[in-house]
Amino acid sequence: MTIRDRSGYQGLIDRYRKARSDSSLAVLEGFHSLKHALRFRATIVETVSCDSGQLSSLTESLAPDLIGVLEKGATQVPESIFKQLSPVPPYTGVISLARRPAFDLARLENPAPLVLLENPRSHGNAGAVIRVAAAAGASGVVTTGEHDPWHPSALVGSAGLHFALPVVRISLPALGEWPEYLASRQLIAVDPEGSPLEPGSIPEMSVLAFGTERDGLSGRLLDAAHRRIAIPMEPGVSSLNLATAVAVALYTWRLG
Repeated sequence: MTIRDRSGYQGLIDRYRKARSDSSLAVLEGFHSLKHALRFRATIVETVSCDSGQLSSLTESLAPDLIGVLEKGATQVPESIFKQLSPVPPYTGVISLARRPAFDLARLENPAPLVLLENPRSHGNAGAVIRVAAAAGASGVVTTGEHDPWHPSALVGSAGLHFALPVVRISLPALGEWPEYLASRQLIAVDPEGSPLEPGSIPEMSVLAFGTERDGLSGRLLDAAHRRIAIPMEPGVSSLNLATAVAVALYTWRLG
């Protein structure tokens, strides 16, 4: 753990602020994001902490497999400097920069369902979906729309599990021009008007498509779907949180 001289911190602050809009970098806010990034062999550019003792203690208690690795090369800075590295400084007192991995979806061979989020509106929800998808063994998560699934807030939501599986934002072309990794899979639309979800409803080599809580999936994706499935809910309950819906569908597949 190195401790910087108090001069020259502006460069560090500027670097972390610029990284939030750098499409080649991932900003890892908090201990758990760094822990999972390292476990899934992310390339860490740098790590900054405001409390080396707390970092060592967290590593010993929550990630003993990373003792001597997680803290390696970490720079200790005053708390006043650390608070300037993020709009919401993580309470665990550690923040890192990592290289975003390059995923080639054309080589996607995992037969597990691929999760498709159409125009997700919340970075936190997208991150929670990625966390669930990693836990359930999905083959990847692809998103459409303007929001970057690698936004720092999404990485907080996933606890750094973006590095455990492919996470890519895509643009969907016309149905007949879909890339092979989509065209070779059954498109399963999660839609309230679909058939009730049950074991066996979701085959391998499928794409599970989810829309927003308010609007659901677009007509374009519903029309393209090979099948529509609905998550059974009690009368009067209109929707589930996006990550909860993805968890229900993926674990129905996994346990079915």
